[in-house]
Amino acid sequence: MKSITILSFTAGLLFLLADLSYGQDIISAADLAQIIKSDQVVVVSARKAEDYKKVHITGAIHLDHKSLYKEKSMLQDPVQIATILGNKGISDQMKIVVYDNGSAKYSGRIYWILKYLGAKDVKMLDGGMKAWRMARKPVTKNPTTGKKARFNPAVDKSSFASMSQVKQASKNPAYVLVDVRSFEEYNGTAQTKLRPGHVPKAVNLNYKEVLTAQGTLKSNAELAPIFANVGITKNKEIILYCESSVRAGIVYLALKSALKYPKVRVYDGAYLEWESFKENKIEVAP
Repeated sequence: MKSITILSFTAGLLFLLADLSYGQDIISAADLAQIIKSDQVVVVSARKAEDYKKVHITGAIHLDHKSLYKEKSMLQDPVQIATILGNKGISDQMKIVVYDNGSAKYSGRIYWILKYLGAKDVKMLDGGMKAWRMARKPVTKNPTTGKKARFNPAVDKSSFASMSQVKQASKNPAYVLVDVRSFEEYNGTAQTKLRPGHVPKAVNLNYKEVLTAQGTLKSNAELAPIFANVGITKNKEIILYCESSVRAGIVYLALKSALKYPKVRVYDGAYLEWESFKENKIEVAP
């Protein structure tokens, strides 16, 4: 009888822990520290070059997300990106851990790009460099040059949205367009050189809503109602965007990896592309 009680308690505890999980693609500083020396793990700093030069996680290589673009912050051809990644020492067969200073913007962008290109195991360091330093883990000023590798792209078209797909989605109730910029950007009151407003029919959810004050991803129990309250539900196909879709990456992770939403895309051209075509309509919040 006693053993049955213990088993029931253990099962209940495991269920609780599973409910509070942060998603399979988030890794803590403590867990990264345990695997970082493996030859099959590559740590990628998505921070600015000047920040990387000052200090970075020991063994991390630097990758600027802007080096993967062609124009208007849109991605280069997947084969070209794969060549850049391979030259950096990043293989699609490795466990790839991405981090930034803690905003989750740049690491989220690289995370989504890697997932789009078909990398099999990509994780984001929860809390970024800030969390790593707080955990007193090894850092260095010495740059790391990765050993050249081969990255074989296997593009996941289901994670990508084009402008034509966004146009169709804005007229189809089976889709939800999500603008993850600030409310001021969304409603057209922010100071900007772009046409003020948002893609027609898009709802607004600031990307910061998925993060805690410490810059870590909120728990599944916290995330679920945040999305549901603005109509972002699992029975819809979700398309995310911001000004250049840099901020969309962490929201993609929250939906796809943590909450297991089946259909989530990122509009790579983002608002920058949308507003540049004069024939594209813009909505402004009243």
